[in-house]
Amino acid sequence: METVFMDIGIILSIAIGIAFLAQVLKQPLIISYILTGIICGPFFLNLINSEKSFYHSFAQFGVILLLFLVGLSLNPEFLKKIGRISFVAGVGQVIFTALIGFFLLIALGFSPLVSFYLAVAITFSSTIIIIKLLSDKKDLRSVYGRYTVGLMLVQDIIAIIIMIILSSFGLEKSLFISLFLLFIKGVIIFSVVYFLARVVLPVVLDKVAESTEFLFVFTLGWCFALAGLGEWSGLSLEVGAIIAGLSLGTSKYQTEIFSRLKPLRDFFLVLFFIILGSQMQFKNFSEIYIGLAITLFVLVGNPLILYFLFRRMKFTRRNSFLAGLTAAQVSEFGFVLLFIAQAKGYIGADVLSIFTIVTLATIFISSYLIIYNEAIFKFINPFLEKFGRDKNKSDSAISEKFAVLVFGYHRLGWKICEALKEMNISFAVIDFDPGALKKLEDRHLPHYFGDATDVEFLSELPIDSAKLIISTLPDADDQITLIKHIRQANKKTMIIANLSHSRFLDDVYKAGANYIIMPHLISGEWMCNILKNNSWDKKTFSRLSQSQKDEMKLRFTLGHH
Repeated sequence: METVFMDIGIILSIAIGIAFLAQVLKQPLIISYILTGIICGPFFLNLINSEKSFYHSFAQFGVILLLFLVGLSLNPEFLKKIGRISFVAGVGQVIFTALIGFFLLIALGFSPLVSFYLAVAITFSSTIIIIKLLSDKKDLRSVYGRYTVGLMLVQDIIAIIIMIILSSFGLEKSLFISLFLLFIKGVIIFSVVYFLARVVLPVVLDKVAESTEFLFVFTLGWCFALAGLGEWSGLSLEVGAIIAGLSLGTSKYQTEIFSRLKPLRDFFLVLFFIILGSQMQFKNFSEIYIGLAITLFVLVGNPLILYFLFRRMKFTRRNSFLAGLTAAQVSEFGFVLLFIAQAKGYIGADVLSIFTIVTLATIFISSYLIIYNEAIFKFINPFLEKFGRDKNKSDSAISEKFAVLVFGYHRLGWKICEALKEMNISFAVIDFDPGALKKLEDRHLPHYFGDATDVEFLSELPIDSAKLIISTLPDADDQITLIKHIRQANKKTMIIANLSHSRFLDDVYKAGANYIIMPHLISGEWMCNILKNNSWDKKTFSRLSQSQKDEMKLRFTLGHH
């Protein structure tokens, strides 16, 4: 036992040292954890090896907690919005990547059977890597971020189905019976969890939440219980963890649960990436060459396939490009699939070594692609523009002039639009989210569909006649680009911007904003007024909470009238 704690201490010390270096070089910390794993693996210190399986259990905890918190963050309304688009993109990407990958591997000299397994393995992107990096960039709620998360969930479900099908070969039970039993178990689990989430959990959580410590323990127990139930049913630990998170996603304690579990998740995820790095092993240089060839296909092929799929579904060039870049790595599901194939004798250990090289190389490179995706798009956009103007920028031509232009309808914008409508002021909305576009069309609100960072698109807007322009965009750089362009076209119009952090306050004002909305400051002022002008009793807060619920009902029903 002393050796275990000593080993963990050494591993974390190495991770901290490399992480400091990574921060100095402004590189993603994920890379430092993978490098730590390589150093602590069989090649060097041998602190992590196949005989110490408890490390893998720790890593599994990180995966479960990550996916639990992903489910916790997903609102059911959000899943409905992204469902069709994410399904089409997910299925299309799997089919095209597998087909092209299969013929590429045949050309590299693999047998058809090995090519099939390896092609399927490289098809899926890493949900863990993508969600972690998008979360760090605060892009999970962006247009491309939301649809990418949905795409990853679709991929995971497809991966699980494929693994069930391949695992059933050679078993006594037929494939049909295996799938039928899985379906029955899935329906039972979803039904039970739905009933508990709607009827039982709200009552239980009210009691549990009286103690933050009890709430922490309860949610951990709920997470691992449903993850275990998912594994027992054949849906996998990961799917069970997502279901556990979804069941608590509409709870009023969602924010508290998230904040309590996030540090624990981060610790176990560090171990996950360290162990991923420790699996690096190869026997000859030919495996490296083949691995690099497959890596090139994943880094270029996957983004291109997703780019064209999203473009077909009327996403802008920018969002299609950013979504495509997220998929430029392979998934942990690939290891599981290849382990199954090796156990059945279909592939050799050399295939696993090649896949390990592909995994580490694609994660290493794609981390930079995701972190610097905006800069990469700006660099490559002039080339894309040679193919003509972006036809998906505006689905509704608006020739009239408007007193107010509102950039962004998703979060703050919808409420601002409701106020403008009540005041009978002419306005138009600018957004590049297909989900927002559907709501705007259903509510018959004038709108432009396009990217606020595209200067060519902005030149089409009636900016010169607007008296007021309100931006609710979340990104500071996007707003600076937008404001500078507005000031070139109209120096007199009032511009209201939006920031969640004071770090860019001076930059946005310098660009030409007249006022900047800072939600946390406004919330504080609003709460001060409530405390000063109202009685501190149940009646006051009951009235406020009911008003809040009515507002949220309005938001989620907009577009369904």
